[in-house]
Amino acid sequence: MKQLVLDLIPTPAPSFDNFVIGRNSEVASALVQAAIGTPLARVIYVWGIAGSGKSHCLAAVAAALPPSTPVVCGTMAESPKSILPMHIDQPLVIVDNVECLGDDAQVALFNAINQRSSVVGSCVIAAGKSAPRDLPLRPELTSRLGSGLVFQLHPLTDAEKAIALNMHAASRGFNLPDDVINYLLRYSRRDMASLMAMLDALDQYSIETGREITLPLLKQLSQPPLV
Repeated sequence: MKQLVLDLIPTPAPSFDNFVIGRNSEVASALVQAAIGTPLARVIYVWGIAGSGKSHCLAAVAAALPPSTPVVCGTMAESPKSILPMHIDQPLVIVDNVECLGDDAQVALFNAINQRSSVVGSCVIAAGKSAPRDLPLRPELTSRLGSGLVFQLHPLTDAEKAIALNMHAASRGFNLPDDVINYLLRYSRRDMASLMAMLDALDQYSIETGREITLPLLKQLSQPPLV
């Protein structure tokens, strides 16, 4: 039996196409400009609570770049030294979870920001859990991170998530009943990537079983298989 369980559904790769903007149109526009090589500032810093979409935004920038674009990407939760070294010929530096930076990485990021001022079309894009002034980092680095464009990411409201789910369903050619949406928002993982993945799995399950998308079908899909 297929294990179509919520926690086992693969999450789609982050992109601007599957980023639901909500109240974050300004940050989305700024990041798209950076991805096409015309950044609005040498530093773009994005912050917000867990699940607000920070990592999605940074990954979307990297995914939108032409394959030949030199870029340094660092996910601090995975590898604090992965952003080192940063060279002047790399126009884009992307650093997630800056609050996890060690001393050496903080110095490297500080120097990278200073270098961007002499490289046309270059930019440092960073993200963290709080505003620059509240980060547990060197004062000179927090000052640099706050010197460009600073955006707070606002999570989608349930109403905005419902609209996004309806739009996604319509793009796949089916109607989404309100009780299915309410169940997803109440019992599924609430980040948009997981909600979209669940919707895609539900659509596929509907096709495989020849049944319409209903709440009973969703509940059946959500149950772990019997062993």
